Amino acid sequence: MSLPKKGLGRGLSALIPAAAEGGEPRSDSSPLNVDTDRITPSPFQPRRTFDDAKIEELASSIRNQGIIQPLVVRPKEDGAYELIAGERRWRAAIKAGLSRVPVVIRHATDQEALQLALVENLQREDLNPIEEANGYRRLQEEFNWSQEEMAEKVGKSRPAIANAMRLLSLPVEVQQEVAAGNLPAGHARALLALHSESLVISTCREVIAKGLSTRETEKLVRQLTLGRKKRRQLPLIDPNLRALAEELQRSLGTRVRVLPKARSSRGKIEIEYYTPSDLERIIQTIRGASRPQSAGNVQL
Repeated sequence: MSLPKKGLGRGLSALIPAAAEGGEPRSDSSPLNVDTDRITPSPFQPRRTFDDAKIEELASSIRNQGIIQPLVVRPKEDGAYELIAGERRWRAAIKAGLSRVPVVIRHATDQEALQLALVENLQREDLNPIEEANGYRRLQEEFNWSQEEMAEKVGKSRPAIANAMRLLSLPVEVQQEVAAGNLPAGHARALLALHSESLVISTCREVIAKGLSTRETEKLVRQLTLGRKKRRQLPLIDPNLRALAEELQRSLGTRVRVLPKARSSRGKIEIEYYTPSDLERIIQTIRGASRPQSAGNVQL
């Protein structure tokens, strides 16, 4: 059963406040019809691949119903326009034989165009998982956005963004399999527990070859990381501790393990991080949670 999509973020007014105030980047709100050959793709497009079959499906729809939602462009020299949002519609319109398409002209700087292109694509939720993760990384590295800011602008939860960016810690070959749709993101995240690049790659190939489910992939990873003998020696984890680990994972947006010691009331908590910025985010989250609350309690 599919889950309902979350609402989008606050959109353009959240991304570039001046747009809501009537300042730059201003737009000519009434759509205009522009020749398709006067439009060029955006160099800031986060999408790297376009599914020909889906473009053809969209082209068929455009032949029957036209383009319902105008493209967003910005003016360039000599009467040309550069796409900010809507490259799939533009490609499909050309395939459908349209010589002109409706556009909304927006006057935006390079930085604003990049932000708009990234956020528009991330909101639409039709990027593959690696393109999505790279989009978040660009917002983080090029504009110094925190995961909380990205969550607000895109309309997703911070843990969801953190989990998406974890995929960028995988070897390139595995990322390519995820981008191609051969390895689901959930399977790929399970492989992050394997701390050898060669083992991650070989396990990825095995998962794809055998068509393993997410649960089967996680079981295989446990077997590879623990081994049969070590697994038998591990103490059973109290359900309360397991629930605590799951709560910490949701709060911190990363993998957390609560490891009790055998025949002892002692144990340890392991918190994983995948990049230096991810570590900084986790530390800031813990520091913020450790400040005294109004009721005198500390919560994560």
